[in-house]
Amino acid sequence: MSGALIDVDGTLLNGDVAIPGAAETLRMLRARGVALRLTTNTTRRPRAAIAEALGRAGIEATADEIVIPASLARRRILDSGSPRAALLIPEASKIDLAGVEQVTSSPDWVVVGDLGRGFTFDRLTEAFRWLGGGSGRGAGLIALHKNRYWHAGEDGFVLDAGPFVAALEYAAGVTAEVVGKPAPAFFELALRELGVPVSRVLCVGDSLENDCIGARRVGCRTVLVRTGVFTREALSRSEIRPDFVIESIADLAHA
Repeated sequence: MSGALIDVDGTLLNGDVAIPGAAETLRMLRARGVALRLTTNTTRRPRAAIAEALGRAGIEATADEIVIPASLARRRILDSGSPRAALLIPEASKIDLAGVEQVTSSPDWVVVGDLGRGFTFDRLTEAFRWLGGGSGRGAGLIALHKNRYWHAGEDGFVLDAGPFVAALEYAAGVTAEVVGKPAPAFFELALRELGVPVSRVLCVGDSLENDCIGARRVGCRTVLVRTGVFTREALSRSEIRPDFVIESIADLAHA
């Protein structure tokens, strides 16, 4: 292994608290010369804030090492030549979509991230209308991810953006373009930034679907940790198996 893609939420952090052994494991990998990118579907805060949260938890990381779905969404919108977008994402995260023209009427795109309690009836109805109100002739829908739920530390498991994306798809009769994990384009972006042959890259995460299956599709070897959203049921049901299953990131050195 000369490169690693390591998930943040549920693998390195439980809420904003470091999972035991996470900081030490990353220091060990850096000391061995392993190239790192930290991957996350988080849309509640920008890359810089994610790096700051990791730092407060004792985990060394820079914003440039963090790969997020907004980077792909920004590229997709700007490359389309239609830069007008309605952004259903937290205000702080809009910094990662620099260059995209934010509008509140007649958008070319509707971009959905995790608004948490901001997913109100009125806001979802407005997005439904932007998408064509069932006519199929409205804006394009970009989902930064479709995670069903996530582990919010002391708050336990809470709904993520996925259920709201699914509601908009169902109501408007459209299909979202997903740019976060497990989309191959997300992992391809991370691999380009890593600059390491895919055969020498290990992907580590707590989600079998988002981390392991997504990374396997682009050729990475995979490690599933039994923290975060891991469940034995998901592992037993899946036809695709990770290369390794370990208790936590702290055991990576022995994988």
